[in-house]
Amino acid sequence: MRVGLSGMGGAGVRRWREALIGLLAAGLGLAAAVAPAAAKEGVLSVRFGGDQNETRVVIELDKAAKGRLIDSGEGARVLTLSLADVGAAGDLQGHGQGLVAAWTAQTSMGDARLKLQLTRPAQVRRRFLLPPSDGVAVYRYVIDLQSLAPAAAPMSPKAGAAPQFSAAPMAAPQISAPPEITPVANPMSLHLKKIVVIDAGHGGHDPGAAGAASREKDINLAAARALKIALERSGRYKVVMTRDSDVYVPLETRVQIARHADADLFISLHSDSGSDAGMRGATVYTLSDKGSDKVVRNVMAENDWFINVNMPGRDRSVNQILLDLTQRATRNRSAAFAENLLDHIGGGVQLVRRSHRDAGFVVLLAPDVPAVLLEMGFITNPDDERLLTDPAKRGRFMGAVAKSIDDYFSQQTRIAAR
Repeated sequence: MRVGLSGMGGAGVRRWREALIGLLAAGLGLAAAVAPAAAKEGVLSVRFGGDQNETRVVIELDKAAKGRLIDSGEGARVLTLSLADVGAAGDLQGHGQGLVAAWTAQTSMGDARLKLQLTRPAQVRRRFLLPPSDGVAVYRYVIDLQSLAPAAAPMSPKAGAAPQFSAAPMAAPQISAPPEITPVANPMSLHLKKIVVIDAGHGGHDPGAAGAASREKDINLAAARALKIALERSGRYKVVMTRDSDVYVPLETRVQIARHADADLFISLHSDSGSDAGMRGATVYTLSDKGSDKVVRNVMAENDWFINVNMPGRDRSVNQILLDLTQRATRNRSAAFAENLLDHIGGGVQLVRRSHRDAGFVVLLAPDVPAVLLEMGFITNPDDERLLTDPAKRGRFMGAVAKSIDDYFSQQTRIAAR
């Protein structure tokens, strides 16, 4: 069952505004790749400074750790550092700076493994551990890299200037490869995963629609977990769940989760309902032009912060144009995925007539994250309810959804390579 903007009162808009202001404002000026906060005794963040001749890597830790280089041979294009007895929360990843094109951090055999993909052959000049000091509450493991081949002098910063570091918020970065990345001998040695946010509709005190023997919130969560398993099985995705238990998550928070994760795709799973038990079939919704205008107008009517914080310019009219362009491009990508999704699931489940529709649902609001809302079927129809509650059938359904995501990103990659 769908929930629109009308379900969010003035207090909800104010809470959304306060939370999103902090989120967007913290994201401005992000110049270094920073990891999400890790668990206790783990990697907190990774930041960079310098240029294509000399680059400093700073790994912030919440405990002291000994480091060991696993691959640091001359001419190496992937450098691996093992930090003993230190963990990394999940699969951390991001873009680098200077000599580092990209990085990943994972826990392996009780140690944290940091892999640095280099833009050119480089050597480690020095590495050392700095303890907490005045104004710094964390340990810092520092690696200084030096290019083995001179690079062209950068336009900025000015020669002789000290490397600049940025303390950006701990958020997962965008995954598309930066233009300065050069081919490596083994391009699969360091793989940045696409980030997919799965939103299980309803939850907690909001049960959603009711079937003869099931509740929508439970069906949605079971489907979300099945889709997560299908995606993670391929090893190509980092999956973020807006909820992984029977809890209530406000609509605006679900949007914030997707933007905070810098998601490449957002899919919200719901189960439809109708007064006629004969109604059945799946539907895919994307944000409409009219729905987008309505949502933005309602949010922005008394909140200039949305444009001023999210857009780079100071002129409101210019920022409105930039916002419109961003939303239009995102809607186009959302529509492309919706059609792809319908092509993949149409052979296994029944679709409603005019199965791709648009609306102004709040969960589809993020202006820079392609998003769809999938109504998997009518919980009020006996056949659809059996399909949605049977683990085997549900698994096949979500497997088709996962294949549509694979195909969507493959198409995006082919288009980008033209």
